[in-house]
Amino acid sequence: MFGNRPDGRQIKTIDPIFKLIPHIMTHRSDAQLFYKVRVYTDVLDEYIRAHREEYPGLSYMAIVIAAFVRLLALRPSLNRFVVNGRLFARRSFWVSFNLKRILLDDCVETCVKLPLNGTEDLGEINRQINQQIELCRVPQEENLTDKAAAMFTALPNLLVQISVGFLKFLDRIGCMPRWALEASPFHTSFYFTNVKSLKLNYLYHHAYNFGTTSLFVAMGNSEDTVTFDHTGPHCRKSITLGVTIDERICDGLYLANSLTLFKHLMRDPSALAVPLEAITEDIP
Repeated sequence: MFGNRPDGRQIKTIDPIFKLIPHIMTHRSDAQLFYKVRVYTDVLDEYIRAHREEYPGLSYMAIVIAAFVRLLALRPSLNRFVVNGRLFARRSFWVSFNLKRILLDDCVETCVKLPLNGTEDLGEINRQINQQIELCRVPQEENLTDKAAAMFTALPNLLVQISVGFLKFLDRIGCMPRWALEASPFHTSFYFTNVKSLKLNYLYHHAYNFGTTSLFVAMGNSEDTVTFDHTGPHCRKSITLGVTIDERICDGLYLANSLTLFKHLMRDPSALAVPLEAITEDIP
């Protein structure tokens, strides 16, 4: 309360215009920016083949998530969020994503929220993702998010509305219980959705007004792309990422430089194989 939250510290040394913007764009959906990133996968395919024994089950999903974790660790303004007109630096790193136990229409979907410290290398993130995928395949296995959702939805509809409304109020004043913050997939550094697994092209996912997610990444299906260089046209495989960003967390130049760094990481995934010694701290 009064500027302090379990999941973030208020940033006070920002320009007056940045203090004013959250009061003009009061909802996250007011401040959505959409950005398309094309990633050529021949480099990723070569890296996956060369390291299949070192990183079992390595996928595009793991590489993209590892790249965004590294990006947030090096560019801390991307790990911010806005609540109740105030700008906060997140105290930790989280990534949320959904998994289906089986790719069938009527199969139950589960939501995974991975806690990270930001220094992980590609191998560690790949291991954690594969571990969650294996747990998802175990019948009746539920994580904290599943259990919290089951607890709320067991109540009558009116009590669900009251309970969720009360949690929203607690979140707004910075008093949401820590267990609820840890269970909520909407209180996360970024949300990742793999629509490639559904054979769909990329999309721009809406930003949730509930929670603190300032960054949403949707990875689309593989496709053939024609590129040109001095030797003429070439056909290359690629995937496209649809990125949705809350523009209230940083200025345009910072965001542009951050996305340029992400593209460099995707061109050379070997940079992700080395863990960071320390993350970059945000301003006071």
